[in-house]
Amino acid sequence: MRNENITPDLKGKRALVTGGTKGIGKAIAAELAHAGAKVIVSARSKGDEDDAALHFIAADLTQPEQVAKLSAEINARFGGLDILINNAGGITTPGGGYGSLTDEHWASELQLNLLASVRLDRVLLPKMLEQGGGVIVHVSSVNGRLLSLWNTGLAYGVTKAGLNSYSKSLALELASKKVRVLTVSPGPTRTAGLEQFIAAHAASAGVSVEEAYQQLQAQFPPIPMGRMAEPEEIATLVHFLVSPAAAYLTGANYTIDGGVVPVV
Repeated sequence: MRNENITPDLKGKRALVTGGTKGIGKAIAAELAHAGAKVIVSARSKGDEDDAALHFIAADLTQPEQVAKLSAEINARFGGLDILINNAGGITTPGGGYGSLTDEHWASELQLNLLASVRLDRVLLPKMLEQGGGVIVHVSSVNGRLLSLWNTGLAYGVTKAGLNSYSKSLALELASKKVRVLTVSPGPTRTAGLEQFIAAHAASAGVSVEEAYQQLQAQFPPIPMGRMAEPEEIATLVHFLVSPAAAYLTGANYTIDGGVVPVV
């Protein structure tokens, strides 16, 4: 579903996409590269596909020393970044509601979905400020606005809500310094990661995959457009937000969910 009408409006820009080897992150990396950017992708492992157009750096962003190492390599090899896409995240905790979550579960979710972005911003922002500008996008989730997945993603929704608040605060701090900060909140998106999550939930709950999917659907409002998003559709929005066409946008949270969120 790549948009073949893309213009090379990011030519010469240096971009990092975390969690960029699969799902939404992979689609964003491909979109930005197609638009002319020099794209670095980071993840814990390289994945099955090797794209010569992308520069891969292995890093576990829940580990502060690996964040520092990633930043050092980017600054040494590329001289910094123009675009930072904080996409890495996910549900790492078991289902079952508040009683099933230990302190360790909460800490794990905070590390992956909030503190990883905070750390990476902190080490990469100085170069952006030094060069006179840049764009940061935090990929959040509608779960950060609709805390309805209590049975399967309670801690995930809470940490994404924290990411939303942090992103807005950072945008206000940096607005006068020519660094734009934006949030993108996808709804249900057709990725291999979502399928794996549903399969894992089914196994832990002792139900079929179809039953697990129905349980997940029951916690969400119906999707007015009648289908989940494709990763490439999220990537198209991110591309616009980091492009010169969006030069006056900062501090906003863009929901892309087919109409799921029932609020104005």
